[in-house]
Amino acid sequence: MGLTASQIAEGLAHVGARNPLIAEAVARVGHPEPRIRPRGYATLLRTIVGQQVSVAAAASVWAKLEALLGDDLPPHDLLAADFDALRACGLSRQKQGYVRSLCELVVTGELDLHALPADDEEAIAELTRIKGIGRWSAEIYLLFAEGRPDIWPAGDLAVQAGMAKLLGLAERPSEKEARAMAEDWRPHRGAAAIFTWHCYNNPAL
Repeated sequence: MGLTASQIAEGLAHVGARNPLIAEAVARVGHPEPRIRPRGYATLLRTIVGQQVSVAAAASVWAKLEALLGDDLPPHDLLAADFDALRACGLSRQKQGYVRSLCELVVTGELDLHALPADDEEAIAELTRIKGIGRWSAEIYLLFAEGRPDIWPAGDLAVQAGMAKLLGLAERPSEKEARAMAEDWRPHRGAAAIFTWHCYNNPAL
């Protein structure tokens, strides 16, 4: 469950009170729509399947996996699946390694996706135990699937470009700079991140 519309509005009111440029942009383009994904294994599996391929290609791979293993793609069944069968679905050797890493952690109970640590950094550390899930993917999961209000994916290029546009910067800030610039927006940096994506390609700004 990601941030609701009311949580996004509350968060942007907080951020806008600290930066009038954000408040002006919100008044001009309005609030972004919520971005919500289901909590749990399937969302992370979709993340892995979708890495470095088009949306259409990812959908095709997912459909083939469902045809092979059923709608829920149970982690036990994925672990038991034959290498060539998974390759025929479109999973490369590398991605199969990532998928098996996720499934093994879930099946053994080492990773409980319904009881991640409350501390965001600790939760990110738990998620990045999965091969193929880096900090950015972990942050996106925590923001869209768990609705954690202070997640700030500062390494995201669209977030950086959106910040430059919103704040009138001459160039896109680095990840370090983006993190430093958003410190005053705590504890509502998640709403700010969603707003930067909303503004990134918005012609009204």
